[in-house]
Amino acid sequence: MTSLLNDWRRTHYNKDVSEKLTTEEVIIMGWVHEIRDLGGIVFVLIRDRTGILQVTALPKEISPELLEDVRKLRKESSVGVKGVVQESGKAPNGVEILPTEIKIFNLANQPLPMDPTEKVKAEIDTRLDSRFMDLRKSSVSAIFKIKSRMLHTVRTFFENMQFLEVNTPKLVASATEGGTELFPITYFEREAFLSQSPQLYKQMMMSAGFDKVYEIAQIFRAEEHDTLRHLNEAISIDMEASFMNDTDVMQILNDLIQQVIIDVNDYCDDELKTLEVNLEIPEGKFEYLKYDDAVDMINSKDVPMEWGEDLSRAAEKALGDMMEGYYFLTEWPSEIKPFYVMPNEKNPKISHAFDLMYKNLEISSGATRVHQTDLLIKQIEERGLNPDAFGSYLKAFEYGMPPHAGWGLGADRFNMTLTGLENIRETVLFPRDRRRLTP
Repeated sequence: MTSLLNDWRRTHYNKDVSEKLTTEEVIIMGWVHEIRDLGGIVFVLIRDRTGILQVTALPKEISPELLEDVRKLRKESSVGVKGVVQESGKAPNGVEILPTEIKIFNLANQPLPMDPTEKVKAEIDTRLDSRFMDLRKSSVSAIFKIKSRMLHTVRTFFENMQFLEVNTPKLVASATEGGTELFPITYFEREAFLSQSPQLYKQMMMSAGFDKVYEIAQIFRAEEHDTLRHLNEAISIDMEASFMNDTDVMQILNDLIQQVIIDVNDYCDDELKTLEVNLEIPEGKFEYLKYDDAVDMINSKDVPMEWGEDLSRAAEKALGDMMEGYYFLTEWPSEIKPFYVMPNEKNPKISHAFDLMYKNLEISSGATRVHQTDLLIKQIEERGLNPDAFGSYLKAFEYGMPPHAGWGLGADRFNMTLTGLENIRETVLFPRDRRRLTP
C-alpha cells in the first residue's frame, strides 16, 4: 500500500544528517539504493541528490508492522523515513537512522531497466533509453550539478559586468549563416526554421542601444554529423558588446572560463571527486595561435591541410597533441567565416575571427562584426545569399549601428572540459542527435 505525502516534509537532506543530530528526530526522503536483510537486522540505504544515508531496522526496537513495511521495500522505490539519528562507525557518514515510521510513496517495478548502483555497467544507448534511471547514478548527477554551477557562474559573471540578459526568437524566417543546416517547420501558411544561432538578433540589440547583452538558450543545427562532439540541439552561451573588438571580447571569454573553473572547484569538490577529475585553474591570458602557424603545425604532423580550409577532425587532433589546455586560434581566412565577420583592414583575406580551443576541441567562436551596411551586403552576396532575405536585419544597420563584437560558447562542450567526458551526449539530460528523438 503506497502512501501520500500528507503533512510530512523533509527536515534534512542526507548530507546534513551528522553526529550533531544524534538523538534528534529527522525526516529524510529519497530512493531505496540498497537493501541488506540479515535475517534479524535489516539495513536500507536511502539515496537523495546529496548522498546516501543508512536506515537500520532492529527487530527488538521497532514494531512488527514497521519491520514488515521495511521488508516490503524494493530497490529504487521512493520513500520517506522518520526516525532518530544515532552514531554508527560502520555506516556512511558515521550515522544511521533508527526508523519510527516509513512512508512508501511508490514501489519500483522489478527488474530495473538498468543498475543505478553501477555494479553492472551499461552502454550509452541503454542508459539514454532509460535516462530517468541513469540520472539517479551519482557519477551522472555529478555532471549536471557541475553544469548547473557553470551556468550560475556565467549569469553572475555577466550581471556583474552589467550585461543585459535577452531572449531571442527560436522560430525564424531565414538562416543565420546559410540554408544547409536548417530544420524547416510549418508556421501556419508559411515555412519557418528553428534558429541556428541568436547572432542576427544579438547584433540588432547593438543597434537598439542595449550595449552589452548575453543569452543562454537552445540552438538547432541540422548537421548530419554522428560524432562524440556534435548534437542537433545544444545550449549556447552567447554575448555581444558594442564599442568592442575581437581582442576585447576574447579577454571577456578568457576571464569567464577562469571564473567558472574557480567556482566549480570551490562549489563542486564532491562531484569532481566522484568523476575523478582534477580541474586545474588556467592562469593569465590564454595563448594566441595564428591560423597560418596552425596550418604549418598540422602539416608537420603529416596531416595534409591547405591554407583556406577549415580544420578537419584529424587536423584538430594533431593540433591538440601539440597544444595544452585552452588557447585562441586567430586570424582565420575570411572566405570560410560567416558574412557578418569583419575582414582585416590591411589584409582582407584574413579576418578578425577567433575560435577558443581546449586541446583538440573547439568550444567557442567569435569575431569583430561588420557594422557597415555596404560591406555587409557585399559579403552576403559573395557567399551566394540574397540580401532581401535579411531585410529586417539589414535595416538595423542603416540607423547608427555601432562597432561591436561577440562570441558563442557551447555550454555542453564546455561542460565536457569541466567533467573530463569524451561523449557530448553525456552532458545533456536528453540529447538530440540524428538517431535519437526520445525520450
